[in-house]
Parts: sequence; C-alpha cells; structure tokens
Amino acid sequence: VPSPGPGRPGRPLRWESSFSQPGTTESDPSEGQVFLSESCVKRLLEIAEGSEFLRLQVEGGGCSGFQYKFSLDTVINPDDRQGQRGMDSGGARVVVDMDSLGFVKGSMVDFRQELIRSSFQVVSNPQAEKGCSCGTSFSVKF
Repeated sequence: VPSPGPGRPGRPLRWESSFSQPGTTESDPSEGQVFLSESCVKRLLEIAEGSEFLRLQVEGGGCSGFQYKFSLDTVINPDDRQGQRGMDSGGARVVVDMDSLGFVKGSMVDFRQELIRSSFQVVSNPQAEKGCSCGTSFSVKF
C-alpha cells in the first residue's frame, strides 16, 4: 500500500541535505534542499548498482555560464551533502558538494525521456535566472 506522503504519484520526493561526517547523521534544513521527482527515483534505482549514487555538480561553462553535471559515484567526500528518502525512494541517493548546493538548493532533479535523448535534469531551479533550451546550463540570479 503506497504511503499517502510525499511519494504519491505526481508529487515530488523531498531530499534534505545532511553533512556527511563520521558520527554525524542529523539533517540541518537551513543547509538547503533538493527535490527528486518520481521518474528520477525510478530511473536511479534501475541503473545504480550496489553502493552507487547519483552525484550532481555545478561547473562553470555551457552557453549560459554554469552547467549541471551528473554522474554515478561511490565515494562520499568530506564536503558532500547526501540525502536518502528510505521507504519513499527505495534507497535512491543523490549527493551534492557544498559549492554546488548553493547553486541548486530548492531545485528538482528529474529524469526525462525524449525522442532524441534521455537524461537527468535539474528543473525549477530558484537560483537560476535563465537557462539554455537544452536544460544543461544556466545563469545565476544576483
């Protein structure tokens, strides 16, 4: 029986960041949050093997100044923030480094399948002023 919480069809799952340090597991909501769509969780569970998780990074470049970079990873670095939504996500995890989190907090990570490509994408980014038509780069609000 599906839970009536945020994991219902059509509703995003919320991931609150937490600092990954030995012995520290508390989540500090003031550090920012990222939302995961159901399609993101579903696809991540299909492709991640073992201890793999989705890493989201923001780098300089692209046609708008900054670009999103997604990769599968297995190593948690000291400056990473990680999230896991237990029962709601079936163990799907997304990790964002602190520098990148400032550029994506409040965003949603989605997985989209289109005729010419399938990809993870950051959508509804409140930190972005504008983006390119392909959705991989953006400029920051000042």
